[in-house]
Amino acid sequence: MATPSPAKSMGDPGITPLSPTHILVSSDSEENEPTRHPYVVVVAIDFGTTSSGYAYAFTKEPECIHTMRRWEGGDPGVSNQKTPTTILLTPDRKFHSFGYAARDFYHDLDPTESKQWLYLEKFKMKLHTTANLSIDTDLHAANGKKVKALGIFAYALAFFKEQALKLSDQAGSDFDNADVRWVITVPAIWKMPAKQFMREASYKAGLVSRENPDQLIIALEPEAASIYCRKLRLHQMVDLGNKTALNGYSPTENVGMGMTQGKCKSILMNLFLLVTLKCCLWCSLGDRYVVVDCGGGTVDLTVHQIRMPEGHLKELYKASGGPYGSIGIDYEFEKLLCKIFGQDFIDQFKIKRPAAWVDLMIAFESRKRAATPDRSNPLNINLPFSFIDYYKKFRGHSVEHALRKSNVDFVKWSSQGMLRMNPDAMNALFKPTIDHIIQHLTELFDRPEVTDIKFLFLVGGFAESALLQQAVHKMLQGRSRIIIPHDVGLTILKGAVLFGLDPSIIKVRRSPLTYGVGVLNRFVEGKHPPEKMLVKGSTRWCTDVFDTFISVDQSVALGETVKRSYTPAKPSQQVIVIHVYCSEKESVSFITDPGVRKCGTLKLDVSGTESPAARREIQTLMQFGDTEIRAMAVDVATSRSVKASIDFLSQ
Repeated sequence: MATPSPAKSMGDPGITPLSPTHILVSSDSEENEPTRHPYVVVVAIDFGTTSSGYAYAFTKEPECIHTMRRWEGGDPGVSNQKTPTTILLTPDRKFHSFGYAARDFYHDLDPTESKQWLYLEKFKMKLHTTANLSIDTDLHAANGKKVKALGIFAYALAFFKEQALKLSDQAGSDFDNADVRWVITVPAIWKMPAKQFMREASYKAGLVSRENPDQLIIALEPEAASIYCRKLRLHQMVDLGNKTALNGYSPTENVGMGMTQGKCKSILMNLFLLVTLKCCLWCSLGDRYVVVDCGGGTVDLTVHQIRMPEGHLKELYKASGGPYGSIGIDYEFEKLLCKIFGQDFIDQFKIKRPAAWVDLMIAFESRKRAATPDRSNPLNINLPFSFIDYYKKFRGHSVEHALRKSNVDFVKWSSQGMLRMNPDAMNALFKPTIDHIIQHLTELFDRPEVTDIKFLFLVGGFAESALLQQAVHKMLQGRSRIIIPHDVGLTILKGAVLFGLDPSIIKVRRSPLTYGVGVLNRFVEGKHPPEKMLVKGSTRWCTDVFDTFISVDQSVALGETVKRSYTPAKPSQQVIVIHVYCSEKESVSFITDPGVRKCGTLKLDVSGTESPAARREIQTLMQFGDTEIRAMAVDVATSRSVKASIDFLSQ
């Protein structure tokens, strides 16, 4: 064991931090900048809970962002510039198809045969809801069989890689995978294990290699949306609830969101499509705005300020949100079905007739999109024949009989084989999810950091909901102007491309958690609790002291690093392993405090960097200002680089 210095790491025998002091090093020089690869094209993948897609831009034409215009298959009245996040594996667990192709093929399978195929949808949320996420985490297919989540995500990313690399032929530009800068979007509320999981899936899919990790950028969804919104022209935005357009001119046509059949109709308050003044930007230096990314699985919120003439962005408050996406409405619908037909029947139907269950949820999705505050006529939801038939076999009486006996007055039976829901019933399915969003927004706007917000941007597929728009408008009461980008469902995708072209656009972020390690400090009478005292030789030490790297909601600039130095216990030691802890609290004293948990390990591979020095010092720099936490290290005596990594998946 090396001679103890003022601080000594806990839980890692023989590792001594040489400096417990919290140091932030501002890096403005180019020597710390990563070597830039001359990428030919940036490809962004928006891997959503309900739908996914990709967009790209050639680095020589950064202002021209291309999106997938049409996917194979598609639903009437639904934009198919994205495809459902659905994947189908053959009975022997080989990849078969993704998106509409997977869903439609699975739908057409014989009911008996479909039980052997593995169909998965809306599986992204597993990465958020799994407490101890690891590379061995399982997913359940529609037939109940388990599959490895890492393999499923890798299959999906490999599919997008194959699609995107076809661009080389279409664009007449000769490039291969090495020429592509990849960007993958994730919710801002995801913890580090989920972000690392997506990176591991990318390695497995062959998007990038571990030897060149910088070829892949993880983009936070609301940040991507913010980057895109910042560049919007006035004619590309809809102003919700104001009687004059942003450019001061009255519009010629009212436009509603959340329409079907591609037609615009007026709903709730005035919605204006801005069609003039195409050369003006909406924002100015110093403006503060909130981006609310309303997706299928989560709702993410970020607060940004436009800084400096270049228009760089500063995060004013840590990204927040929750699992309040549109699939919450699907869960409410399922609960309604359980109330009418019984939980036991629904559970069995999903297992015995998985393809028919998918059909039912597709039918509900189309009617869900038609829900508006002022709707007066009922919404009809088609019940698959197999649902009606299986229910009669299961219960011994008809679906119509079940509806009559259920005491659910707002859902009736139609002789055409449909459930007839009155508008209030459909709106009630939205209420729990929207209430969560409004509560979170209210709490955000009550924070002292979130003041003088000029605009609130609603983005993401769920933002098209007129019911959600109305609720947000009512909550704000005119405090901020609500803006909806014209291509609201593609906002994140296009912003992710812009982020890939310029990853330094967001100059200042806020830390979502407090991070640190456990160390030994010299025991101070009256300051440290007696039960933490450890006597070694003639020295008294305090154990379990939390050495803070960075605090929750602390501002950290891009390129800033936290510096620590460590020394191996023995000259022959090859790997230094240090446990990393985190907490949602700003002030943490000990790693045993309530709410503090081990979240990862910092590994320093010192093999091959042997030094003649009696006491080796390994200087470690950790970056917290990016979308992922990064670590670098160097042997001080020899100035040789040491391989450093932070692992959040292997607990």
